[in-house]
Amino acid sequence: KDAYDPYLLAAYGQYPQAETGQRDPDAKMYGLPLLGDTWTMVWRKDLMGDEPPATWDEMIAAAKKCQDENPGMSGLAFHQANGSDAAAVTYNTVNGVYGGELWDAEERKIDGVLNDEAGQKAMDVLVNRMKPLAPKGSGNWFIDEVNAAISQGKVCIGFNWIAAIGGLLDPEQSQLGKTPEAIEKKLGFAALPAQDADVVPLGGMGMHVSKYAPAEDQAEALNFIKWFEQPEVQKMWAAAGGVPARTDALESPEFLEANPWNKVYAESVPRLRDMWNVPEYAKLIDIENTNVNAALNGAKDPEQALNDIAAEQQKVLDASGGGLD
Repeated sequence: KDAYDPYLLAAYGQYPQAETGQRDPDAKMYGLPLLGDTWTMVWRKDLMGDEPPATWDEMIAAAKKCQDENPGMSGLAFHQANGSDAAAVTYNTVNGVYGGELWDAEERKIDGVLNDEAGQKAMDVLVNRMKPLAPKGSGNWFIDEVNAAISQGKVCIGFNWIAAIGGLLDPEQSQLGKTPEAIEKKLGFAALPAQDADVVPLGGMGMHVSKYAPAEDQAEALNFIKWFEQPEVQKMWAAAGGVPARTDALESPEFLEANPWNKVYAESVPRLRDMWNVPEYAKLIDIENTNVNAALNGAKDPEQALNDIAAEQQKVLDASGGGLD
């Protein structure tokens, strides 16, 4: 267990958790971390300079300046879709950097926490300061659309999952250069800037064995996990483009030197913030996606959208016994 960062081990392999993302000696182990992930900020360093913005406010200002100085380009590209966890992760990220909380895990309380002053400020920043810098028609963008906008030179800054950006340096997928080196001269990759708090979103996934599988299949699955989680295999996977969760693989030259964004992930691990580790996760995320997407697309007042999220999510937790069953 000590081979993994405690936050990654807790998030991907333990249940229940007394506190989200915190390793608990009394929690049951149901798997191991497989793929670690978070967002990286990708910016046009040929247009904006080599140094990334230091704060979220500075980032928004820099994106607007770049947009104003480069007609036809938009300042920001980010996930907004009402699907998977797209719009929800975007709001949760902004909520975190402006000092908000998603819930009080100990009290199992969302209403009054998510939509407090910090939460409302984050929603205002997202809808009224960031959305105007996004390309027209981007209200349902997710991973592929953000990558395409960056590669086609349509945006100054984009946010995306590190595990999903391998194609950004591929000349066959990019209009920014004919070689990876030429593209990298135009694109910078940095950890997300902080603001009132220093947090980044947790993505990725764990690796687990279904108890419904036949016993012999369970044994083979466990054998695969034992093989795959070996230090040398993890380093090989890292060198091939994977985002490992083992600490020794994360800190290895095989990983850190494989891609320019890998150091971003290694630097971001201590800043990770997860959502709610409860069985009601899917219901909670659907509520949030729908309402954040509506706010971003002008279908709902931002303040009302956040209040609706908090109230509806609270009902889900209360109906299930507070998310403990």
